[in-house]
Amino acid sequence: MSNVLVVNDAPHEKRVALLEGGALVEVYHERADERGIVGNIYLGRVVRVLPGMEAAFVDIGLERAAFLYVGDLATSPEAAAIPEEDHPASDEAQPPPADAGRTMPPIDSLVRVGQELMVQVSKEPLGTKGPRVTVHVTLPGRYLVLMPLVDRIGISRRIEAEPERDRLQRVLDELRPPGVGFIVRTAAEGQETLALETDMRFLLALWNDLMKRKASAQAPAVLYQDLDVVLRALRDVCADRIDRVVVDSEAELHRIEAFVRQTIPGLTHRIQLYDGKDPIFDAYSVEGELHRALGRRIWLRSGGYIIIEETEALTSIDVNTGRFTGHRNLEETIVKTNLEAVREIVYQLRLRNIGGLIVIDFIDMEREENRERVHRSLQEALRSDRAKSNVLKISELGLVEMTRKRTQESLRARLTEPCFYCEGRGYLLSRQTVAADALRDIVRVGARDSRDSVIVHAHPEVIDLLFEEHRPHIDQLEQALGKHIVLIPVPGSYIEDFDIIGADTGVPPGGRRI
Repeated sequence: MSNVLVVNDAPHEKRVALLEGGALVEVYHERADERGIVGNIYLGRVVRVLPGMEAAFVDIGLERAAFLYVGDLATSPEAAAIPEEDHPASDEAQPPPADAGRTMPPIDSLVRVGQELMVQVSKEPLGTKGPRVTVHVTLPGRYLVLMPLVDRIGISRRIEAEPERDRLQRVLDELRPPGVGFIVRTAAEGQETLALETDMRFLLALWNDLMKRKASAQAPAVLYQDLDVVLRALRDVCADRIDRVVVDSEAELHRIEAFVRQTIPGLTHRIQLYDGKDPIFDAYSVEGELHRALGRRIWLRSGGYIIIEETEALTSIDVNTGRFTGHRNLEETIVKTNLEAVREIVYQLRLRNIGGLIVIDFIDMEREENRERVHRSLQEALRSDRAKSNVLKISELGLVEMTRKRTQESLRARLTEPCFYCEGRGYLLSRQTVAADALRDIVRVGARDSRDSVIVHAHPEVIDLLFEEHRPHIDQLEQALGKHIVLIPVPGSYIEDFDIIGADTGVPPGGRRI
């Protein structure tokens, strides 16, 4: 099956889905009022220096100040890390640092409050944290990434053939002006010199325009804004991986065609307008897969399943055999489930854009060779992921610790919010617990209120429990308090909430349900 980039253009948001062989593997989402800022370049002003944290806060004109770590300020430009995932250089090689291992100078010896700095956003704001920035700016193109402050060339690690690496090195050495550097992106493999030269000229002109704006700008100010989500996806996904681009808006189609003619002319004839009756994400089965990607439990074809729990500190993934019992022996069943889980886990990490620390709890395997087999399978599956990851060996308990690079919030964080019922806990108090709390509150209210009745307003299921299972307790409380207790169901109420008040009802003791 073909690989398709599906573009959904709506007035309030733009969404892009990458389908490989008919399966959704990546999704990009940007609302009109929430455009991402990774890759943007700002003229900022230092507002606070924290020697204890070896960091500074920089005002770049956003709600929260940006975080500048000493490592993004003091290292040589050659060591500057290019942001992953949304940034175009996610799969590119970084030139080796010329000063790796040296001690960083104190942050307060490098910047001062009030100082103006040109910085680039390397990580989106996450939760309550502001964006992370670096002074080592880069400008992305289709085939190259310009490093205006670096005098060297880096070539994507994914270009493996030495003759091709040597050719690209020679071409860049001949074309580039002195004093500037470039990263050769994966998409440059096999490209003619003219295509690389055109991309280089475009980036250098972009840099010159940026410097002109900087000369007349007052901090905080935006000097360069990266492409929106649609054009960024077109730029960053290798054209040779895409068989078709399908878009549901004629205006967006024309905008894409104009961009592609300038940057990826080979893709022009593969762009088409969607004319189906169903919404485009429904037609390509994207909508349902997105909802599935927000769930905790993912079933495997064998009958096993994985449970994904995202927290602020880490993501835990638990593998279970579920309904799968195997055919021969327990160890075989476990290994087969773990191997199937590996493929689904990597797929979900990529689709959900889960980053940071990840702990995978595979089902315990007795034999070392089986643990090694699952570990190799995990590493192999991660090669298709553009985000950089680091995987440790499987422990004897079946645990794998790994990290995955992230620059923006996960799919769940972008599309959901904490439950206002459970306040983000992920669970509710049981009906039995709420009923027990209500019984205790009946005692409190009845003891201090002089009126002849206690009125209980609660969720209908809690009222049912009090009226039926706890009726003997209600009778005992009425005798002890000398009051009658009235139970009133409140349809549509939150199951943990109840209200207990004293009242004069004129109803004789004995209690009743209204």
